[in-house]
Order: sequence, then structure tokens, then C-alpha cells
Amino acid sequence: MTEGRRGRGSFLDRLTRVRWLRAVLLHPIVARPGYWFATACGFVWGGVLSRFRIRREGGVWVAPGMPAWAFGRGGTTIGAVYLTSTNVRPSVLEHEAVHRAQWKRYGLAFIPLYVLAGQDARRNRFEIEAGLKKGGYE
Repeated sequence: MTEGRRGRGSFLDRLTRVRWLRAVLLHPIVARPGYWFATACGFVWGGVLSRFRIRREGGVWVAPGMPAWAFGRGGTTIGAVYLTSTNVRPSVLEHEAVHRAQWKRYGLAFIPLYVLAGQDARRNRFEIEAGLKKGGYE
């Protein structure tokens, strides 16, 4: 593990220990509007690039048929919207529904928290919580 990775993990650990800050950022009054905003952005991005083929499935709104450059890996959840091309297996949708719940809990704070958790899915606490096998990481 590189020094930079250790530093980021330490920062995230220290940040999550600041109780009052965590309580403020995770309070529904703060987090929910961020989740709603992210969902609206997901609907706009996914709607336009999937030619408005968005449908409700597996606990998320799925925007299928997106170009590969428009999302990460096999798909990306933004708020309650799952952006993908064809990766809509039931197990993947279960995995993405957990990410939807994470967005709902953390709001826009989910973005820096996810980045700080690291690019290696096997060590990223949000991917682990969502289920590595269901997400196709194992």
C-alpha cells in the first residue's frame, strides 16, 4: 500500500470520527436534498443518453442502452438512477440498490467518501457493503 493510500484512509477514518460533523452531514435534512439532486442529475443524464428508456427495476431506476463512455465499469448509480449499457442482471441490480441506499444516507457527501474509500473495489467499503460478488468484482 502506498503512502498516499494510507494517508487518504487515515483522513477518512479521522473525518468519520468527528461526531458532530458526521451528524450534520448525515442528517436527513442535509443528505436527502443531495440525494434528490443526484437523482435528478441521473435522470437527466440517463434520460438523454438512453433516449428516455428509463424504467424501474430491482429497486433502482435503470437507464439502459447508454454509451460506454457515459458511466464507469459495467454501470454507475447516481442517486436512484443506474446508468448502464446492458448490465442489468438481477444480482447487479441488487448491488446497485445498495448504492442507491448509500446515496440516500450520505447525499452528495457520498461522492468524496466513495473516492476517499479507494479505487480498489475489494477494499472500498461501499463496494464491500453492496456485495462484491453481486457487483461482479469477484
